Amino acid sequence: MQLHNNKKIYFASDQHFGAPTPELSFPREQKFVAWLDEVKDDAEAIFLLGDLFDFWFEYKTVVPKGFIRILGKLAEIRDSGIPIYFFVGNHDLWMEDYFQKELNIPVFHDNQEYTFGDKTFLIGHGDGKGPGDLGYKRMKKIFTNPFFKWLFRWLHPDIGVKLAQYLSVKNKLISGDEDVTFLGEDNEWLILYSKRKLETKHYNYLIFGHRHLPMKVTVGENAEYVNLGDWITYFTYGVFDGENFEIKKYKN
Repeated sequence: MQLHNNKKIYFASDQHFGAPTPELSFPREQKFVAWLDEVKDDAEAIFLLGDLFDFWFEYKTVVPKGFIRILGKLAEIRDSGIPIYFFVGNHDLWMEDYFQKELNIPVFHDNQEYTFGDKTFLIGHGDGKGPGDLGYKRMKKIFTNPFFKWLFRWLHPDIGVKLAQYLSVKNKLISGDEDVTFLGEDNEWLILYSKRKLETKHYNYLIFGHRHLPMKVTVGENAEYVNLGDWITYFTYGVFDGENFEIKKYKN
Protein backbone atom coordinates (compact mmCIF):
# COMPACT_ATOMS: atom_id res chain seq x y z
CA MET A 1 0.00 0.00 0.00
CA GLN A 2 1.32 3.39 -0.99
CA LEU A 3 0.50 6.56 0.93
CA HIS A 4 -0.77 9.41 -1.22
CA ASN A 5 -0.78 13.20 -0.76
CA ASN A 6 0.54 13.25 2.80
CA LYS A 7 -2.01 10.68 3.91
CA LYS A 8 -1.45 8.67 7.10
CA ILE A 9 -2.30 5.24 8.45
CA TYR A 10 -4.00 5.18 11.85
CA PHE A 11 -4.12 2.43 14.46
CA ALA A 12 -6.21 2.05 17.64
CA SER A 13 -7.01 -0.78 20.02
CA ASP A 14 -8.73 -1.83 23.24
CA GLN A 15 -11.70 0.48 23.54
CA HIS A 16 -13.80 -2.06 25.49
CA PHE A 17 -17.00 -0.16 24.78
CA GLY A 18 -19.95 -1.25 26.86
CA ALA A 19 -17.88 -1.67 30.03
CA PRO A 20 -18.37 -1.32 32.87
CA THR A 21 -21.90 -0.17 31.91
CA PRO A 22 -23.33 1.36 28.73
CA GLU A 23 -23.90 4.64 30.58
CA LEU A 24 -20.32 4.92 31.82
CA SER A 25 -18.97 3.77 28.48
CA PHE A 26 -20.88 6.38 26.49
CA PRO A 27 -18.49 9.35 27.03
CA ARG A 28 -15.59 7.20 25.84
CA GLU A 29 -17.61 6.21 22.77
CA GLN A 30 -18.26 9.88 21.99
CA LYS A 31 -14.55 10.60 22.28
CA PHE A 32 -13.66 7.77 19.92
CA VAL A 33 -16.24 8.90 17.35
CA ALA A 34 -14.76 12.42 17.53
CA TRP A 35 -11.30 10.93 16.90
CA LEU A 36 -12.58 8.98 13.89
CA ASP A 37 -14.13 12.20 12.59
CA GLU A 38 -10.76 13.94 12.79
CA VAL A 39 -8.51 11.25 11.34
CA LYS A 40 -10.77 10.53 8.36
CA ASP A 41 -9.58 13.80 6.80
CA ASP A 42 -6.08 12.47 6.10
CA ALA A 43 -6.41 8.71 6.62
CA GLU A 44 -5.09 6.38 3.95
CA ALA A 45 -6.39 3.50 6.08
CA ILE A 46 -7.53 2.76 9.64
CA PHE A 47 -6.59 -0.36 11.59
CA LEU A 48 -8.62 -1.40 14.65
CA LEU A 49 -6.68 -4.00 16.61
CA GLY A 50 -9.38 -5.63 18.69
CA ASP A 51 -11.47 -5.36 21.84
CA LEU A 52 -13.49 -2.55 20.32
CA PHE A 53 -16.33 -3.96 22.40
CA ASP A 54 -16.04 -5.47 25.85
CA PHE A 55 -18.28 -8.24 24.58
CA TRP A 56 -19.49 -9.14 21.11
CA PHE A 57 -21.25 -12.26 19.89
CA GLU A 58 -22.94 -12.77 16.54
CA TYR A 59 -25.98 -15.00 16.48
CA LYS A 60 -27.24 -15.89 13.00
CA THR A 61 -29.76 -13.03 13.02
CA VAL A 62 -28.82 -10.99 16.11
CA VAL A 63 -25.90 -8.84 17.25
CA PRO A 64 -25.54 -7.03 20.60
CA LYS A 65 -27.66 -3.95 21.11
CA GLY A 66 -25.98 -0.53 21.15
CA PHE A 67 -22.85 1.10 19.68
CA ILE A 68 -24.88 2.70 16.89
CA ARG A 69 -22.79 5.88 16.74
CA ILE A 70 -19.57 3.91 16.41
CA LEU A 71 -20.96 1.54 13.80
CA GLY A 72 -22.52 4.43 11.90
CA LYS A 73 -19.25 6.39 11.87
CA LEU A 74 -17.31 3.33 10.68
CA ALA A 75 -19.88 2.82 7.92
CA GLU A 76 -19.60 6.47 6.89
CA ILE A 77 -15.81 6.33 6.72
CA ARG A 78 -15.80 3.04 4.85
CA ASP A 79 -18.44 4.29 2.38
CA SER A 80 -16.21 7.29 1.67
CA GLY A 81 -13.59 4.88 0.29
CA ILE A 82 -11.18 4.74 3.23
CA PRO A 83 -10.17 1.13 4.01
CA ILE A 84 -10.76 -0.10 7.56
CA TYR A 85 -9.29 -3.36 8.87
CA PHE A 86 -10.48 -5.08 12.03
CA PHE A 87 -8.56 -7.64 14.12
CA VAL A 88 -10.58 -9.51 16.71
CA GLY A 89 -9.42 -9.39 20.31
CA ASN A 90 -10.11 -11.69 23.21
CA HIS A 91 -13.29 -9.78 24.11
CA ASP A 92 -14.78 -9.74 20.61
CA LEU A 93 -13.34 -12.99 19.29
CA TRP A 94 -16.84 -14.25 18.39
CA MET A 95 -17.09 -11.98 15.37
CA GLU A 96 -18.28 -13.67 12.22
CA ASP A 97 -19.41 -11.84 9.07
CA TYR A 98 -21.45 -8.87 10.35
CA PHE A 99 -18.68 -6.32 9.80
CA GLN A 100 -17.94 -7.69 6.34
CA LYS A 101 -21.58 -7.73 5.19
CA GLU A 102 -22.88 -4.56 6.84
CA LEU A 103 -19.78 -2.34 6.88
CA ASN A 104 -17.53 -3.83 4.19
CA ILE A 105 -14.77 -4.12 6.79
CA PRO A 106 -12.60 -7.27 6.64
CA VAL A 107 -12.15 -9.12 9.94
CA PHE A 108 -8.97 -11.02 10.83
CA HIS A 109 -8.57 -13.61 13.55
CA ASP A 110 -4.76 -13.70 13.53
CA ASN A 111 -1.73 -11.60 12.62
CA GLN A 112 -1.41 -10.13 9.14
CA GLU A 113 1.58 -8.76 7.25
CA TYR A 114 1.54 -5.46 5.36
CA THR A 115 3.96 -3.25 3.47
CA PHE A 116 3.39 0.50 3.54
CA GLY A 117 5.82 2.31 1.30
CA ASP A 118 9.14 0.65 2.07
CA LYS A 119 8.25 -0.37 5.65
CA THR A 120 7.04 -3.83 6.66
CA PHE A 121 4.49 -4.42 9.41
CA LEU A 122 3.24 -7.37 11.45
CA ILE A 123 -0.15 -6.46 12.93
CA GLY A 124 -2.46 -8.27 15.36
CA HIS A 125 -4.32 -8.01 18.64
CA GLY A 126 -1.63 -9.88 20.58
CA ASP A 127 -3.63 -12.15 22.87
CA GLY A 128 -2.22 -15.63 23.41
CA LYS A 129 1.10 -14.78 21.78
CA GLY A 130 4.50 -15.41 23.29
CA PRO A 131 5.42 -17.48 26.34
CA GLY A 132 3.18 -17.99 29.36
CA ASP A 133 -0.53 -17.23 29.82
CA LEU A 134 -1.30 -20.92 29.40
CA GLY A 135 -4.63 -20.64 31.19
CA TYR A 136 -5.90 -18.08 28.71
CA LYS A 137 -4.60 -20.09 25.75
CA ARG A 138 -6.57 -23.12 26.94
CA MET A 139 -9.66 -20.97 27.52
CA LYS A 140 -9.40 -19.46 24.03
CA LYS A 141 -9.37 -22.93 22.48
CA ILE A 142 -12.62 -23.67 24.27
CA PHE A 143 -14.27 -20.37 23.40
CA THR A 144 -13.37 -20.64 19.72
CA ASN A 145 -14.46 -24.28 19.48
CA PRO A 146 -17.40 -24.55 17.03
CA PHE A 147 -19.31 -26.86 19.39
CA PHE A 148 -19.03 -24.40 22.29
CA LYS A 149 -20.24 -21.54 20.07
CA TRP A 150 -23.12 -23.71 18.89
CA LEU A 151 -24.13 -24.38 22.50
CA PHE A 152 -23.97 -20.69 23.41
CA ARG A 153 -26.23 -19.81 20.49
CA TRP A 154 -28.98 -21.90 22.08
CA LEU A 155 -29.15 -19.42 24.94
CA HIS A 156 -31.69 -16.66 24.36
CA PRO A 157 -29.74 -13.44 23.58
CA ASP A 158 -31.25 -11.69 26.61
CA ILE A 159 -29.66 -14.39 28.77
CA GLY A 160 -26.49 -15.15 26.82
CA VAL A 161 -25.43 -11.54 26.23
CA LYS A 162 -26.20 -10.48 29.78
CA LEU A 163 -24.23 -13.42 31.21
CA ALA A 164 -21.28 -12.83 28.89
CA GLN A 165 -21.21 -9.10 29.64
CA TYR A 166 -21.13 -9.80 33.36
CA LEU A 167 -18.30 -12.30 33.02
CA SER A 168 -16.39 -10.03 30.61
CA VAL A 169 -16.42 -7.03 32.96
CA LYS A 170 -15.68 -9.22 35.97
CA ASN A 171 -12.74 -10.81 34.14
CA LYS A 172 -11.02 -7.64 32.99
CA LEU A 173 -11.95 -4.16 32.00
CA ILE A 174 -8.27 -3.38 32.16
CA SER A 175 -6.08 -6.42 31.76
CA GLY A 176 -4.93 -6.38 35.37
CA ASP A 177 -2.40 -4.85 37.74
CA GLU A 178 0.45 -5.99 35.53
CA ASP A 179 -0.70 -3.47 32.91
CA VAL A 180 0.06 -0.50 35.14
CA THR A 181 3.82 -0.59 34.70
CA PHE A 182 6.34 -1.71 32.15
CA LEU A 183 7.68 -5.11 33.25
CA GLY A 184 11.01 -4.96 31.46
CA GLU A 185 12.02 -6.48 28.16
CA ASP A 186 12.71 -9.88 29.72
CA ASN A 187 9.18 -10.12 31.14
CA GLU A 188 7.04 -8.44 28.49
CA TRP A 189 5.78 -11.47 26.60
CA LEU A 190 4.80 -9.56 23.47
CA ILE A 191 8.33 -8.16 23.28
CA LEU A 192 9.68 -11.69 23.59
CA TYR A 193 7.23 -12.82 20.92
CA SER A 194 8.32 -9.99 18.61
CA LYS A 195 11.99 -10.84 19.00
CA ARG A 196 11.24 -14.47 18.22
CA LYS A 197 9.33 -13.49 15.05
CA LEU A 198 12.31 -11.39 13.94
CA GLU A 199 14.51 -14.47 14.05
CA THR A 200 12.78 -15.80 10.93
CA LYS A 201 11.61 -12.64 9.16
CA HIS A 202 12.34 -8.94 9.44
CA TYR A 203 9.64 -6.36 10.14
CA ASN A 204 10.13 -2.66 10.71
CA TYR A 205 7.14 -2.53 13.06
CA LEU A 206 5.35 -5.21 15.06
CA ILE A 207 2.13 -3.60 16.25
CA PHE A 208 -0.24 -5.06 18.83
CA GLY A 209 -2.93 -4.15 21.33
CA HIS A 210 -4.15 -6.24 24.27
CA ARG A 211 -1.50 -5.06 26.72
CA HIS A 212 -3.26 -1.70 27.31
CA LEU A 213 0.03 0.04 28.11
CA PRO A 214 1.31 2.32 25.30
CA MET A 215 4.92 1.52 24.48
CA LYS A 216 7.41 1.60 21.62
CA VAL A 217 10.50 -0.57 22.10
CA THR A 218 13.43 -1.31 19.79
CA VAL A 219 13.59 -5.09 19.37
CA GLY A 220 16.10 -5.42 16.55
CA GLU A 221 17.98 -3.55 13.89
CA ASN A 222 15.50 -1.09 12.40
CA ALA A 223 12.69 -2.97 14.13
CA GLU A 224 10.27 -1.73 16.81
CA TYR A 225 7.60 -3.39 18.89
CA VAL A 226 4.60 -1.12 19.43
CA ASN A 227 1.70 -1.48 21.82
CA LEU A 228 -1.10 0.98 21.15
CA GLY A 229 -2.39 1.42 24.71
CA ASP A 230 -6.14 1.76 25.21
CA TRP A 231 -9.19 4.03 25.23
CA ILE A 232 -9.93 3.49 28.91
CA THR A 233 -7.00 5.17 30.64
CA TYR A 234 -4.63 6.48 27.96
CA PHE A 235 -6.73 7.31 24.87
CA THR A 236 -3.72 6.64 22.67
CA TYR A 237 -3.41 5.70 19.03
CA GLY A 238 -0.71 5.04 16.47
CA VAL A 239 -0.01 6.97 13.29
CA PHE A 240 2.35 6.16 10.44
CA ASP A 241 3.18 8.94 7.99
CA GLY A 242 5.11 6.85 5.46
CA GLU A 243 8.45 7.25 7.22
CA ASN A 244 7.91 7.17 11.00
CA PHE A 245 5.50 5.62 13.47
CA GLU A 246 4.32 7.60 16.50
CA ILE A 247 2.07 6.95 19.47
CA LYS A 248 -0.12 9.93 20.19
CA LYS A 249 -2.68 10.79 22.84
CA TYR A 250 -6.10 12.06 21.83
CA LYS A 251 -7.01 15.11 23.88
CA ASN A 252 -10.40 16.16 22.53
